[in-house]
Amino acid sequence: MKKIDRRSFIGQGAIGLGVMFAFSQLPLGLKAKGAAKYKHPVGFQIFPLHDAITKDFPGTMKMMAGMGYQLVEMCYPRSYAQLGFGTLVGIKASDIRRMINDAGLHCPSCHFLVQDLMDDNLNKSIEFAHELGLTQMICPGLDVPGAAISEYKVAADKFNKIAEKIKGAGMKTGLHNHTKEFAILDGELIYDAIMGALDGDLVKMQFQTEVITLGYKGPTYFNKYPGRFISAHLSDWTADKKSVPIGQGVIDWKEFFEAAKIGGVENFFVEMVPENNKDSAAYLHGLLG
Repeated sequence: MKKIDRRSFIGQGAIGLGVMFAFSQLPLGLKAKGAAKYKHPVGFQIFPLHDAITKDFPGTMKMMAGMGYQLVEMCYPRSYAQLGFGTLVGIKASDIRRMINDAGLHCPSCHFLVQDLMDDNLNKSIEFAHELGLTQMICPGLDVPGAAISEYKVAADKFNKIAEKIKGAGMKTGLHNHTKEFAILDGELIYDAIMGALDGDLVKMQFQTEVITLGYKGPTYFNKYPGRFISAHLSDWTADKKSVPIGQGVIDWKEFFEAAKIGGVENFFVEMVPENNKDSAAYLHGLLG
């Protein structure tokens, strides 16, 4: 997910273990709904749908389920209120969960800003996460000036302490990347510096495939940092950096999903402009079964 200012190959033995793990985590009722048609769950990140959910959240969830999605990754309404989530602020997390489940979807993950995970805000966020039934709390990037590589390392060390508290609450912590982490600063790739400073047992990464536009591929990092990932945001791009439905761009998805099992990826969330969602779900189900 972009930061706050946004913007018949695979058989049972070849698919990512993370995909199978994700299916095993679905509530029994949701397994039954999807099992007859799809073997493996595909998710979507909700942010690009903010206009639709402002008008009709339950209807939007049902629309996405109708396209073939099983999972949704939320954004914490309180912090995303000015970005299309204001209508959800006054709704209990348990009621949001019910609307999601009523559509035949499951929500294992949600984005929280760094400030949502600090001091007293962390307890409120954990309470929301528990009510929503989350197993993963994801932060969309470290909040640092970015003038020096040392700033990222200090911020990553602080994030380890946050993740330790989230682990104590029975959930996993994830950190999302943007394109800015795939830049060289002080002679070092920012992403590698962050990975080096994070405790891999406490913080797992959520990989955003948009970095293909900068020449970086998910499999490179899944292989370089085995077991260090929790989920991925999926998007596809042409050689001239235009967004297209999954399977219509330059990304080698066979390679991606094979490497994802090495990386430890559990969930996959499509995050694209809404008009690409239907074709992306169809392609992924054709690939994954």
